[in-house]
Amino acid sequence: MARTVVPEAEALIDHPIPVLDKGFVRMVDYMGGDERIVQSARVSYGAGTKTVREDRGLIHYLMRNWHTSPFEQVQLTFHTKMPIFIARQWVRHRTARLNEISGRYSVMKDEFYVPNPAQIRFQSKNNKQGRSDETLDFDEAMAVIQQFEEEQKAIYRNYESLLEKNVARELARVNLPLSLYTEWYWQIDLHNLFHFIRLRLDPHAQYEIRVFAEALAQCAKAVAPLAYEAFEEHILGSITFSRSELEALARMLRGEESQLEGRNATIFAEKMAKLQSSVAGEPAAEPSLPTPG
Repeated sequence: MARTVVPEAEALIDHPIPVLDKGFVRMVDYMGGDERIVQSARVSYGAGTKTVREDRGLIHYLMRNWHTSPFEQVQLTFHTKMPIFIARQWVRHRTARLNEISGRYSVMKDEFYVPNPAQIRFQSKNNKQGRSDETLDFDEAMAVIQQFEEEQKAIYRNYESLLEKNVARELARVNLPLSLYTEWYWQIDLHNLFHFIRLRLDPHAQYEIRVFAEALAQCAKAVAPLAYEAFEEHILGSITFSRSELEALARMLRGEESQLEGRNATIFAEKMAKLQSSVAGEPAAEPSLPTPG
């Protein structure tokens, strides 16, 4: 069988998508696309690709009903560069293969992440893991940035001085900070990439990983546009209700109280606000739900 070639994906191959101040996402290879998904799904009865309309219907059926294995037939390989603190969140997604640059073998580059002033914000009162929408004033933000830069320069100078003394690289790197940039090759199947994107595009994922998720989503959409359309329709743009929430919703439709209390009531109210905003065509207010990582 000839290799699947998707023109939109070919246009992205080896073209870095800039992310943050010094990072990037570069798709270096892919295997399969929408065609591979439908061929895999239809193999049990020997039918291959049909019309685009039929293929779209099948892909939506698979996504809607959580038939995930056909999406795993599509593989994407990326070369990415990100701050170490984002890399440590990233590797919580374990169903992938990666090779990272090693400070034991290589001299680490003098490249550190520095947030822009708009991202210098106060701690959120609702989400213990994240920042709020409230920014510091410009002068205060620039003072924070200056402090970041001065400390990064000092630490890197110390790192260089250890290397000049021929201290082993694996020891000289020990005090390098989380803001240092690292790089790796990362290969993942489409199903697990969708899982990554769903979690990391959440409004309460850390900003610095959301922007990487946006770049990865751009690549996924290029490789398998019908699958990405189905992902947006049935996963990314959907709202999931628990059993008790569905019972509460049924009571509300009967004009009764939801009977949910405490945190459960808060989460349910946030989901209902998102639903009402969607119906009204307005952006939903951001909920205060924590995000893993």
